[in-house]
Amino acid sequence: MRTRFRGQTVREGVLLHGPAGWGEFSPFPEYGPRECARWLACAREAAFEGWPAPVRASVPVNATVPAVGPEQAHEIVRRSGCGTAKVKVAERGQSFAEDLARVEAVRDALGPAGKLRVDVNGAWEVDEAVRRLKELDRFDLEYVEQPCATLAELAAVRRACDVPVAADESIRRAEDPLRVRAAEAADIAVVKVQPLGGVRAALRVVEACGLPAVVSSAVETSVGLAAGLALAAALPELPYACGLATMALLSGDVVEDSLVPLDGMLAVRHPEVNFHHLSDMSSFQIDSPSWLRRMQEASL
Repeated sequence: MRTRFRGQTVREGVLLHGPAGWGEFSPFPEYGPRECARWLACAREAAFEGWPAPVRASVPVNATVPAVGPEQAHEIVRRSGCGTAKVKVAERGQSFAEDLARVEAVRDALGPAGKLRVDVNGAWEVDEAVRRLKELDRFDLEYVEQPCATLAELAAVRRACDVPVAADESIRRAEDPLRVRAAEAADIAVVKVQPLGGVRAALRVVEACGLPAVVSSAVETSVGLAAGLALAAALPELPYACGLATMALLSGDVVEDSLVPLDGMLAVRHPEVNFHHLSDMSSFQIDSPSWLRRMQEASL
């Protein structure tokens, strides 16, 4: 990865190939077999079943800004060509003053008409979230993503401030997505196709939640991103820009024609892995028996 993001500096995974194309299995290191089973189901769907027909030919996307300094944050947004940006805040080891400076720089890069959202990854307590969101909202936030860890906390934040709340971890780790809806904990559902078990499974989750959806990536290669793109393309409604412009976070890819946005839009397509291209990328290849073991455990 070009910059540390959510504590990660390297992304590893496995590519599957089947009659329908390529799939990616890339769960994060801390995930156990039960969670990994969904990631593997997504890869198998892509490789062996394919995806539902799209209802749109392109998908609007946001720029993703890691916990970098304000100058770099400004440059990321300016270079992206996107009219929406999601900014990481509450990074461990950083101060709220650094968050404010980063968000201010992004607002300046977007201009007054751009849409700005922040992602907390559940790091704040309720009182802290309410206090800090009131300060951040002077930059006109579109919404805040996962300000606190639990559904009860999200609901409390939602009642106490005017910034719309998006649920991320609360959606993809919920045994029953209807709990998010019943708790009145969110205005928006952030959905990630690998953790939810594939495009069809994610479509069912969105329908069950009854909330407008934002499709986001799990920092995958273009193979994994294609599954998220297929989900965004198949949703009946797509009122928000999606978090699928994340190839810029990685220093390499497994396809020649990477999924990168043009003027804030991603064309809906399924890029092909080129075997010759892979053979020229020895610096990105891994030889880890642990990945075979993770796949086997996820299959049980």
